Amino acid sequence: MKRISHVAILGAGVIGASWAALFLASGRSVSVFDPDTDSEGSVRAYIEKAWPALEKLGLVDRAQPDALSFANTAAKAVEEADFVQENVPERLPVKHATYREIEAALKQDTIVSSSTSGLTLEALQDGWKDPACFLLGHPFNPPHLIPLVELTANSRTGANVLERAETFYQDVGKVTIRINKGMPGHVANRLQAAVWREAIYMAIEGVASVEDIDKAMWAGPGLRWASMGPTMLFHLGAGEGGLRSFCEHFKDTFNGWWDDLGDPRLDDQIVEQLVAGLEEQACGQTPEDLSRVRDKMLVAIQTATRDLR
Repeated sequence: MKRISHVAILGAGVIGASWAALFLASGRSVSVFDPDTDSEGSVRAYIEKAWPALEKLGLVDRAQPDALSFANTAAKAVEEADFVQENVPERLPVKHATYREIEAALKQDTIVSSSTSGLTLEALQDGWKDPACFLLGHPFNPPHLIPLVELTANSRTGANVLERAETFYQDVGKVTIRINKGMPGHVANRLQAAVWREAIYMAIEGVASVEDIDKAMWAGPGLRWASMGPTMLFHLGAGEGGLRSFCEHFKDTFNGWWDDLGDPRLDDQIVEQLVAGLEEQACGQTPEDLSRVRDKMLVAIQTATRDLR
């Protein structure tokens, strides 16, 4: 299988810049396009800040931090690319226009992967004359720190494209999952949405403060979920009987909880209540301050558990 050595980034916001840092760390050269004329400075600044974390995670053994270039069009950015990571805004007309621009400029066998978090593969394929080179490769933010990539392909995806993309992502340090049936939000975002919906419901019902609900997550199941998923953890929670025993013992309990879960809808009043609770929890720290703490924790968790995976 031909090695992917040059990657193009289309869209250089925080997702695109984070991808660029990771791909450079893996020893690839990277070309970037973004219509914002100030994007080069912001991308270089992001990579500089991200690099120490990549070093701590042991992801820079093959690094080429200077192998970075910027193109003035999307077509120019992809000309020599073996792999394209598309991160343009989540609007179908914008994505379709991008695909129309780059399709004729792609080399044979180049893979194009979209970071879309909410749009379906089928809807995006409509922007291509031939979508055989195209699939979804949805990361979790920030991509250079969170290993997950959710991959979606279908019958219109070319032979071996999914397998080649999976191999490439794994080579740069990602953990991949295959989504067999496309749904809005994919897998991880739907899990997040389900948990957050109940967190919001408990907050507006006065069960606990926004801060304490968040605390219940990071000090409780969040710690366990950082090691294993919920189904495996419940399997372990039943001892020798495993998951079957757990379900037999707790099925009525969980059915009762599920029947009692809330179904809130974000409106202005709920948003104000959440924001007020968040501001109390933040204690004056800026998003940048909190992001630095988050990133240090993510690095520490992955460093501590790396040899156990």
